[in-house]
Order: sequence, then structure tokens, then C-alpha cells
Amino acid sequence: MLGRPFLALGFLLCGLAAVEFIFTALDATVSDENWQGFLISAVMSALLGAGLVSTFWTAAHVNRFDLRSGFVLTALSWTVFPLLASMPFYFSDLGISLTDAVFETISGVTTTGSTVLTDLDHLDPMLLLWRSVLQWIGGVGIILMAILMMPFLRIGGMQLFQLESSTRSEAGLHTRPGALIRDIAMLYLALTILCGAFYALAGMTAFDAVNHAMTTLSTGGYSTHDASLGYFSSAGVDWTATVFMIAGALPFMAYLKTFSGERAAFLRDPQALPFLVFVVVLAGAAAFFLPGDGGADPFTRVAFHVVSIITTTGFAAEDYQYWGAGFVGLFFALTFFGGCAGSTSGAIKFYRFQLLAIYAGMHLRRLHSPSIVQANTYGGVKLDREIGLSVLAFLSLFVGAFSVGGFALALTGLDLVTALSASATALCNVGPGLGEIIGPAGNFASLSDPAKWILIGLMLLGRLELFALLVLFDPYFWR
Repeated sequence: MLGRPFLALGFLLCGLAAVEFIFTALDATVSDENWQGFLISAVMSALLGAGLVSTFWTAAHVNRFDLRSGFVLTALSWTVFPLLASMPFYFSDLGISLTDAVFETISGVTTTGSTVLTDLDHLDPMLLLWRSVLQWIGGVGIILMAILMMPFLRIGGMQLFQLESSTRSEAGLHTRPGALIRDIAMLYLALTILCGAFYALAGMTAFDAVNHAMTTLSTGGYSTHDASLGYFSSAGVDWTATVFMIAGALPFMAYLKTFSGERAAFLRDPQALPFLVFVVVLAGAAAFFLPGDGGADPFTRVAFHVVSIITTTGFAAEDYQYWGAGFVGLFFALTFFGGCAGSTSGAIKFYRFQLLAIYAGMHLRRLHSPSIVQANTYGGVKLDREIGLSVLAFLSLFVGAFSVGGFALALTGLDLVTALSASATALCNVGPGLGEIIGPAGNFASLSDPAKWILIGLMLLGRLELFALLVLFDPYFWR
């Protein structure tokens, strides 16, 4: 069972080593500050990756890739990869602990965006670029996981998006994994380049544009400045971020269908149009209640932050906690929503709320008409009992994980608001929480090591859709 997952992990680590060797050369050329850390990490990744490939090459060709192999590969990829990718931070001149290095990296690859680093404006440019690259790699990894792995693993209703049913198109979209991976990678790269170009036109330097393009499309939220996008004080920058955060939160299969000739792909997609309508209506309604202070256009300010939170990006242009308790409550609620399935967003995902509404309506009708026959579909797929139980199990476990996480964080000495919002923002991979410590104007540096490890666990748990990680702790899984 373990041959193929470990072989795939070996190739993944070899790829990580190649990227780290490139950063070694870049840092030695550009800043000459932390190239040793990149080199050490590259050597470690290369040795472990090559060792896994040579050890499991034969076994992988004997053992087939089955359901359990999928769970193992998913968990290994999102735990071992970040641990090795954290070494450039640990061996750098930042002087941070291993806990902080792992926290920063896990937050990056899971596209959470919470940070323990301060004085970003004066940090080594290569370390800033490394943070952005980690989020960018994590973003495309999340898309591939959502399209290729999660439907196969049948987690939380993701079986609705299996390729056999979701890629039927008169245009003949490629469904082979290799071709699909290539197409997604090219699309992801093209959108990133386009985002960077618009950032540059809005006034960013080339370095800022490149970094923010990667962290915007991945809905990650890392910035090169402590003040996040508030550093630029530009409506053009805010609107560029708003548009491309939405682009990252839309289903990438709809993009591929559109470019393959299915012009109405986004209109036919059961998530995309309802999600866009929801965001626009919500932002427009909230803008009417924004306190007037003579600042920027209210709709611009509200739309930017609504999109930032609901897409789980976590950028901030100002501290929205000063807008009043109503907005604080709104943004806390939006933390749980997320974008569409098959996107870079985290959290519960918009389609699960749609399914919840459908199943609630079905139950309501059966209360007054017990014998009614209902044939409900979602995206052309008939909704059966298995899908309903899968979604319900996910939501139940999600609420439980959020509650236990908040309680555990409170035991480390955090106040209730900080503990609950930290649990939510980590589990939903959003970034900023609430309160003076981890709010939009703060960071996670002052938290204790136990609190940081709890958050690391929650970030991984949320990114892997809970079951993909927890199933490994079931004794029956290994029998």
C-alpha cells in the first residue's frame, strides 16, 4: 500500500530541492544573506527525496494505487513537504525557533496567511519571495487535490465533482490526469502573470507585484509589508486584489471548460454564478452601514474586505474592527464560508451551504407531505443519501474541531475572543483573527509555542478537509 505514496512523496521532495537550489543561487547573487539556509534545506530535501525514490521504485510498480494510498499520499504531502520547506526560515538570520519556522511554512502552503514575522518591510527579499512561492505552490496543490483527490476520497460531498461527471462537455475537455495537471498549471500561471501586470499598472514595484500576484491568486494573503495592502493606499491595488481574489475562489474546471470552447461554463456551473451574486449583494448591502469617515469609496472598502475574508485570502487594507461590532460579527461569520470547490479557497466551501439548503428544503417538504417523491440534483448529479450523510458528517466534525480548537487555545491563556477567532481562522485557512493580538493589524508572534502547534494542527486539518487527516488515526484503516 505504501509504495506509490512514498514514491510520489520522493518526487515531490526532489522538486522542492530543485526550487531551493534555485533560491540558493538567487540569494547568493541578490542579497548574499541567507543562501546557506536554502542550501542546507535543498540538500536535506534532495537526500530524502532521492532516498524515497530509490527505495520504493520497485514496490510502487508492484502495488496499485488504491483508496488507502490516496489518503496516505494526501497526508504525507501536506506534512512532510512543509517541514522541509521550513528549513530556510529556521537556518536564516531571522533567529526564529523551529516552531515559528514550521508555523510560517504551514501557514504558507495551506494558504492561511497568518504570520509570526515582523518588520516585513526590511526582511531579506529572498525570504519574502520564498513565503510567496510557498503560498503559490500551495494554491495550485490545493486545486489539484480538490479536482483529482478529494472526489476520489469522497470527503464532505466532494464526490459530486468527480471528473467523469464534471468534465462532460461538447468541447471535449481533457480528462486524463497528466493533461489536466498541465492545463491547470498553465492556467494558474497565466492568471498569476495577469494579476502581477495589473498590480504593476496600479503602482506596485515589480518585486511587490510578483509577490502579491502569487499570494492573491492562491488566496493566501502573505504580503511584503506589515501593513498588508494598506501600505499602498491605492484603490487600484484594492480592486486588482478584489478581482483576482474572486478569480482564485472560482472553480478552475469552469475556466478550463470555458477555454476549451464551452462559453457558458460559468453560467452552467452550480457554484460560480450564485457565489458571485452572493458576494456582490452582500458587499453592496454592507456598504450602506459603513461609518463615514471621509475615506475611500465605501463600496471599495467593504467589497475588498468582504472578498478577502470570504475567499479566505486574509489581506487587509485597514483594521475593520473599528467599523463597529456589526462588521466584526459579519467578518467572523464570513470566515466560515469559503469560495467554490475546485478553487484555492479554504473553509467550509460555498457548495456545502447550497447542499445544506437543498436538504433542509427536502426535509421541510417531507414534514407536511411524507409520501412526496423528490428528485433533487446538483450540477447534473442526483443527490442521494450518501452525499447528504457525507456533507452532514463534514459539517458536524468541522463544528467539533472549531470548538475543541478554541477550548484548547483558551487553555494556553488566550482570551475567549482571541481563542475562538484563532481557531476559526486557522481551521478555515483565512489568516487574520479578531482582537488586539491577532486582528488585521496584529500577528501571531506573541502566542505561546503550545498555541502555535495547536494552530498548526488546525491549519492542516482544515486544508485536508478534516477526514483526509483524521482517517489515518483510525486503527481499522491500517488493517
